[in-house]
Amino acid sequence: MCGIVGVTGREDTVEILLHGLEKLEYRGYDSAGIYVSDEQGADYLIKEKGKIADLRAEIGPEVHGLAGIGHTRWATHGIPNKDNAHPHFSADKRFYLVHNGVIGNFKQLREEYLQDVDFKSETDTEVVVQLIGYLAKKDHLNAKAAFKKAISLLDDSSSYAFVLMDREEPGKIFVAKKKSPLLIGIGEGFNVVCSDAMAMLNVTHDFIELEDGDVVEITASKIKIEDENGKSVERNQFHVDEDASASDKGAYEFYMLKEIDEQPAVMHKLQAEYFDEAGNVQIDEKLLAEITAADRLYIVAAGTSYHAGLVGKELFEKITRIPTEVHVASEFAYNPPLLAPKPFFIFLTQSGETADSREVLKQVNKWGYPSLTITNVPNSTLSREASHTLLLYAGPEIAVASTKAYTAQIAVEAILTKALAEYQELETAASFDVKSELTKVANAMQTAVDQKHQVEKLAADYLATTRNAFYIGRAIDYDVAIEAALKLKEVSYVQTEGFASGELKHGTIALIEEGTPVIAIITNKATAAHTRSNVQEVIARGANVITIVAGELAQPGDQIVLEDVHPLLTPLVSIVPAQLLAYYTSKNRGYDVDKPRNLAKSVTVE
Repeated sequence: MCGIVGVTGREDTVEILLHGLEKLEYRGYDSAGIYVSDEQGADYLIKEKGKIADLRAEIGPEVHGLAGIGHTRWATHGIPNKDNAHPHFSADKRFYLVHNGVIGNFKQLREEYLQDVDFKSETDTEVVVQLIGYLAKKDHLNAKAAFKKAISLLDDSSSYAFVLMDREEPGKIFVAKKKSPLLIGIGEGFNVVCSDAMAMLNVTHDFIELEDGDVVEITASKIKIEDENGKSVERNQFHVDEDASASDKGAYEFYMLKEIDEQPAVMHKLQAEYFDEAGNVQIDEKLLAEITAADRLYIVAAGTSYHAGLVGKELFEKITRIPTEVHVASEFAYNPPLLAPKPFFIFLTQSGETADSREVLKQVNKWGYPSLTITNVPNSTLSREASHTLLLYAGPEIAVASTKAYTAQIAVEAILTKALAEYQELETAASFDVKSELTKVANAMQTAVDQKHQVEKLAADYLATTRNAFYIGRAIDYDVAIEAALKLKEVSYVQTEGFASGELKHGTIALIEEGTPVIAIITNKATAAHTRSNVQEVIARGANVITIVAGELAQPGDQIVLEDVHPLLTPLVSIVPAQLLAYYTSKNRGYDVDKPRNLAKSVTVE
């Protein structure tokens, strides 16, 4: 959700902060701010509601510093406005704080310690910085000691990534982390802080992973890390090879269309990463052995990743014969099902930082069960804390609505099932030639994206003014219908639902009226005739129908015809026109396609 940047030891601090915040715009936000200071005691606090461009407009040439912090806020406590924007400051204007996360006991802290403070905002974050100021003054503490004492008063439900500056110690940045992601970036003669490495790839590619409970003191030349017990520790460093320019839009108006168009290339990238020159799949045998030993798989995910898990269930059960369940992370975390005796857990997450999924993984680790994270972000929290990791290799995904990460997740699930079938010497291994099939998928995807102007016209004709719409399908097409509906609703705000088409007559058809758009997905040979029958039912009640159909099942009048691929991989292709329908509907309505209202890319709070 919110984004954090910080830097010390650079004369161009202001521009580094603003550039970093711009790189974090994809996370979703409603206000932004920076605080900078220099060694002579000059400092500046600038905050603004709205976009980074609005913040830039408020920063005059006099604003400068050798150290600073910045933040993009996604409102939780308090409405989006200038006062609630970060950084927040203590009553004496000594301390300045930015924060990602939620403080569970902020009301109790305010009542117990801060009744005499004149608060400037409605946020839980201001309670923390006021508490730091109060403790420093009352107990005559330096910044680090007051910071640590304040953190010790937060309850166990609190999550935070804190970055603090003290006017009395210019050039120093204090950092603490629990549940929310935060990285230290290493430079030559300077150091940086960020919630996502992408924010700082223009100045460094080397980062330090922090662990929950860490408190860090950073200057231009030193990084001192203490664990939750106050012991000095060293944390792992990692190098990010990603080119900063990989996250640029280029000639595209919106990232979402760029990322839709990149999906064929992602399929080729996955082939290159997971297969050797002879076409043999390359997956760690220890992972394969642990999954083979399981009597049931549990896929845990949220949002689009959950929908990728539904397709994964089809793949695992039909190719590996292992019973598989798919669970919404936020439900599983506090209402876990009765588990099989030998479970194996698979976590699907684009960012690797999804808070609800991490809460489940913490329980899984406590129970001692093996796990796998499939993610797009190496060294992310869920990657580090799971037993195994498989990467998506999809490149930066900036648009809030996930597209290429969804198809990459399904492709990696397919590659894993192929490896498992070979490891177990199942008969399905020979008939499921994933490497060859992904080539067909990439070609079919390319054909689909090349038809975007046809889809644009369908969006204009069928979805331009509607208030609601429906996707229908059966079997694996129903799994895609749910994801397709999410894409349309989240970027165009059209109330859209995905339904098993056989369930229409059990209630949903009551919502069909003259002009209602219904998009039918038909790629499953066994159920195609039944879905066709359901299409006729809604047409008879006035629906305007769009059909997305596999080539071998096409009939005259079908608007979108797909190239044929393996039956279990049709979701990789059928989702593409649905993504394009969502994109063009949003664009035609004049919305910011990449940043839908009220949504965030990386959901790092429960």
